[in-house]
Amino acid sequence: MYSHEIDYKIIGEDIQIVEIELDPNETVIAEAGSMLFMEDGITFETKMGDGSQPDQGFLGKLLQAGSRMVMGESLFMTHFTNRGVGKRKVAFSAPYPGTVMPVNLANVYGNTLIVQKDAFLCAALGTKLSIQFNQRLGAGFFGGEGFILEKIQGDGMAFIHAGGVVIERTLNNETLRVDTGCVVGFEPSINFDIQRAGGLRSMVFGGEGLFLATLRGTGKVWIQSMPISKLVQRLSPGSAQSHKEGGSVLGQLGNLFED
Repeated sequence: MYSHEIDYKIIGEDIQIVEIELDPNETVIAEAGSMLFMEDGITFETKMGDGSQPDQGFLGKLLQAGSRMVMGESLFMTHFTNRGVGKRKVAFSAPYPGTVMPVNLANVYGNTLIVQKDAFLCAALGTKLSIQFNQRLGAGFFGGEGFILEKIQGDGMAFIHAGGVVIERTLNNETLRVDTGCVVGFEPSINFDIQRAGGLRSMVFGGEGLFLATLRGTGKVWIQSMPISKLVQRLSPGSAQSHKEGGSVLGQLGNLFED
């Protein structure tokens, strides 16, 4: 199924939303609860599944919905369709402040994008969403949400949400090490793993944590400067003192070396 061709506009700077303009009978799919406003003529319907396979039976839709539950997402998705005569607009906002990243899947390697499980915001109808398990268990044990990822496939526009500023990097048979949790997404040609961060002293007192996400290969990767997990950690009681003393999960060991 070919994706619907939708027009869009990103609004805002630090806290962004995406406004999508639909022609008659065009549809956009979105995470439940992400709609900000919709103009008269837009109708919405909550469905089990993304609608990329209209002939899919109930069992197939149930399996797809079950995979979304594994990722911690809602069992259902909302389909917004323009049933009016002319163009109509619908807008979506993310659950926390950050950047909305538009991605044309037709320009991505293999028409596929791998993202963190909570990164998807909305996309043109025809986009397929599925679960992807990282083959390396180290990512599951030490990489936060790195073990369970979301695969987005299609040939239309998809919109990804990230915390803070988004940086796009193109690797050419290179390796990039990133703070765990700061990886938004990457092309399927990129190998994603979690590796130990340097020697023992650097791991304990370096402030960068025990492990780093390692991206290796040729393709594009997207990085967020402030994932929601890090923001919550910074705002939690005692976090400032812990960060001052070391920044890692063993940062308080620094007390042993104080006067």
